Amino acid sequence: MFIESPRYTERFGSVRMNHVQRVISLDSGVKSKLPPHGAMGVVKIDEETIKYFEDRMAIVIPVKDEKLKLFEGVVSGVPHDCLVIVVSNSQREKVDRFRMEGDALDQLCRFTFRQALIAHQRDPAIAEAMVEAGYDDLLGEDGLVRDGKSEAMVIGLLLAKAAGKEYIGFVDADNYFPGAVLEYVRNYAAGFSLAQSPYSMVRILWHYKPKISGGLYFRKWGRVSEITNKHLNNLISSKTGFETEVVRTGNAGEHAMSMKLAEILPYASGYAVEPQELVSIFEDFGGILPTKNIKVMEQGIDIFQVETRNPHLHEEKGDEHLQAMLLSALGTIYHSRLCGEEAKQAILAELVHQGALKGEETPPPIHINAPPKKVIASKFITAIQRDLDKYYVLR
Repeated sequence: MFIESPRYTERFGSVRMNHVQRVISLDSGVKSKLPPHGAMGVVKIDEETIKYFEDRMAIVIPVKDEKLKLFEGVVSGVPHDCLVIVVSNSQREKVDRFRMEGDALDQLCRFTFRQALIAHQRDPAIAEAMVEAGYDDLLGEDGLVRDGKSEAMVIGLLLAKAAGKEYIGFVDADNYFPGAVLEYVRNYAAGFSLAQSPYSMVRILWHYKPKISGGLYFRKWGRVSEITNKHLNNLISSKTGFETEVVRTGNAGEHAMSMKLAEILPYASGYAVEPQELVSIFEDFGGILPTKNIKVMEQGIDIFQVETRNPHLHEEKGDEHLQAMLLSALGTIYHSRLCGEEAKQAILAELVHQGALKGEETPPPIHINAPPKKVIASKFITAIQRDLDKYYVLR
């Protein structure tokens, strides 16, 4: 793979946030050579390096009542050496869609002789393992894990940790292009290979987000993404005194982290989960607020934003869905300890303008789950391994 070198890095305390790097070519061949890193503004990531990181990576696919053909396509796009972890919150009554997903995953794995895990978000065994490990943040009043993408991501993270993986990536299940999924994971590996710190994150910026309206229109930005990015940049600018446009991936559902970083971050419920990751990093490691993670501050946080070659085509879910996303995304910035009065007023004006709030309303508080590091890992692993065989598709 050929990828642009980081052309500029915004430093915010111990956070090194790189401007967008474009993928120049998806394959760099075996014979091609380049001068040392950065000499031409392009880096070659060889196949051996990509495979090194893929072998150590789990890809978590949260799914809820998704079309089976889409789900199968997404799984088929994940590189063979990655461990696939499907966390489903699909219905089990009337039509048991969870069982259908398991059957489809089983067939794919048998044809390709690869390994995967699948678990239902509301499985009592997972809730019991959480309790035994001293981590009941994900549980609702019924004693089971709450609904929500964030909760599925944390379950996937813990299963990846139990499986001994060093990196974890997330891919949404509503992607129409399996080739795009393949590229996302290769981009994750490329980003990790460039990291200076063991605490690293790679966030995907779609090259285009096509929309079908009479014809096929290749749109560059989604409305929610553009607004979220603007207010995340305002949050940084309000503290540094210098305007910035560095954040381009505020709502990146496709992103990956080193396990060392993933286990120290809190995770917001609902649509706030992706922007909250950045807000939490800025709060804990931006040098403005005190932190308990002194060793992490010393090594720093590397954040890469990689623009794909493949476009991203997914289900359009309507204006109501977009307003809910916007309210959650801006709500997590609004309630941040870094957010001053001027930034809050700008967010309120935006939400009213977009019809997500009425005049005197404010964004509701965001529920935030404690960092998975709070889990007594040995107890969770012991508890979950009693049932781990039932989660494996092939053993």
